[in-house]
Amino acid sequence: MRRRTLLHSVTAFTAAALVLAGCGGGGDDDQDAAPTGGAWSYTAGDGKTYTAEKTPTRIIAHAYAAKALMEFGIKPVGIYADGKITEDVGLKGVDFTGVEILGEEWGKIDAEKAVTLAPDLIVADWWPAEEVYSGQEEGVEDSAKKLSELADVVGPAQGDSILGVIEGYAELAKSLGADTTVIEGHRKTFDEALERFKTATAAKPNLTALAISPYDDIYAVAVPKYAPELLDFQKWGLKVIDPETPDPEFPYWESLSFENADKYQPDVLLFDDRNAPGGQEKLASQPIANSIKAYAAGAMTEWPAYWLHTYTDYAAQLDRLTTFIQAADENIGD
Repeated sequence: MRRRTLLHSVTAFTAAALVLAGCGGGGDDDQDAAPTGGAWSYTAGDGKTYTAEKTPTRIIAHAYAAKALMEFGIKPVGIYADGKITEDVGLKGVDFTGVEILGEEWGKIDAEKAVTLAPDLIVADWWPAEEVYSGQEEGVEDSAKKLSELADVVGPAQGDSILGVIEGYAELAKSLGADTTVIEGHRKTFDEALERFKTATAAKPNLTALAISPYDDIYAVAVPKYAPELLDFQKWGLKVIDPETPDPEFPYWESLSFENADKYQPDVLLFDDRNAPGGQEKLASQPIANSIKAYAAGAMTEWPAYWLHTYTDYAAQLDRLTTFIQAADENIGD
C-alpha cells in the first residue's frame, strides 16, 4: 500500500470483460451535475453523479468499503484487500463468509474472477490527493486497473473528516436500500462517544500528541492534512502536531532519520496501529528513544491509521482514546 502505509503476472483478461465493460452507467463529467434520471443515483467523492435504471445489487468493494456497507446491511459479492484479511486491524471481526475474495495484497486483484461475479457497481474510497479510487492507484498491476472496466467505481472521498467518509457510506447504503433506522442507531452510539471524547480533551486543553509510524530506518511523522482521523481529533480538542516539512513526493508523512527522532517533543505518542507492536519495538531499539520525553515517560498509545469506515469502530476508538487522555499528563513535552 504505497499511499498510506509505509510497509510496501498480469492475468489475461477474458472477452467477457469487454462485454461487461459496456454495462457501466458512466459518470457525468460535469462536477456539478444532477442525476439525469433512473431508479438509482449517487454523487461520489470524485464529484460525479452516477445513475442506473435499477439499483445495483452485485457489488465488488474494497474491503474497508465492504465493511462500511455491511454495517448498514449491504453485502457485496466480492472484495479486494490491501493485505491479509485475517491480519488487518481494520477488518477484525468482519464475517466475509459467502463473499468472494479477489485479492489480499495491495495492487493485485484477480480480474478474471471478478468477471465471473458480473458486478454492476464497484465501491471504494476516493483519494483527492491522488485523484483515484482505492485499488486503482499508480503502481497497481494491470489486472487491478481492469476492474474499473466492469462497472462504475463510486464511493465517498477521503477528505478532512473520517466522519464525512462514514456519512458518505451511509448515504450510499441508503441509495442501495439500507434500513435507515439501523444507520441512525449506529450514529447515536457514535455521537455519545464523541461527546465523551470532547469532554476529555476540554479538560486537557494543552495536551499535545504526535502520530508516528517508526519502521526500517525511518521515524515517520503523520501529516494530519492527509489523515482525516487526525484532523477530527484536532477539531475535537486534541492538539495533534503538524510536522514542519512533509515529504514533497509523498506528503502523508515527514520522514525523519532516527538520529532526528527527538525533533518533536509531544506530551503523548500515537503509534500507527497497523504496525503494532512493531512500531513500538522499532523505536525501543533506537538509542535516541529515551530522548523523546513522551517515550521515556511511557506516554504512548495507538491511533487508528487510515482504516476507520464505520460508526461502530469510530465510537470504540474514541472511547479508548478518551480513557487514555483522561490519564495523560499535558506537561511532559514542556
